[in-house]
Amino acid sequence: MYSDGMNTSERLIESTRDLLWERGYVGTSPKAILERAGAGQGSMYHHFKGKPDLALAAIKRTAEELLATTCALLDGPGTPYERIRAYLLRERDVLRGCPIGRLTMDPDIVADETLRAPVDETLDRVRAQLARVVEEGVEQGQFPPGLDGAEIAATILATVQGGYVLARASGSPAAFDTGVRGLLSLLAPR
Repeated sequence: MYSDGMNTSERLIESTRDLLWERGYVGTSPKAILERAGAGQGSMYHHFKGKPDLALAAIKRTAEELLATTCALLDGPGTPYERIRAYLLRERDVLRGCPIGRLTMDPDIVADETLRAPVDETLDRVRAQLARVVEEGVEQGQFPPGLDGAEIAATILATVQGGYVLARASGSPAAFDTGVRGLLSLLAPR
C-alpha cells in the first residue's frame, strides 16, 4: 500500500495512523498493521516496543500534521475573520471525521494517559491558536469588544468536532457545512 521508498518504520506508523482513524485502537491489531504496511512479522517489535508504542508514534504524527495545517491557516494572510474562515472551510474528509477528534471517543485511548496526552495537547493548542486569532480580531475592532477569545475558540472547535459527528451520523457532509456556515454568519464582521 505504501511506497517502496518509505522505510519499514515509516510504513508501520502510516499504517497505524490510517487504521486508528478507520477502526480505533482495539480494532487496530498488530496483524492488520503489518498487513497494511507490507511488513514482516517481527518488524513492529524491531522498530517499536509494541502496539502502544507504535500507536503513540502514529498519534503524535497525526497531531503534528493537524497542528501544522491549523497553524498555517491561522497564522496565514488575511484578517482574523478571514483566517478563521479559512480554517473552517479548509478541505476535510468530513465523513471520516477528525483523525484526532475521533480518538477522544476511543475508550482505550482515553483510558491510557500516555496515548491521550498528545490528543489533549493538540486540542488545547488548536483552541489556544483560535483564541489568539479571535483576540486579535477584538483588538482590531473586527469582532465586538469584550468577546472572550477562549469561549469563541471553544465554540469553533465544538462546531467542527460536532459537525463531524453529525455528518457521520447522517452520512452527508451537509450537517458539517451547515454548522460552519452558521458559525461564520455569527462571527462575520458587521
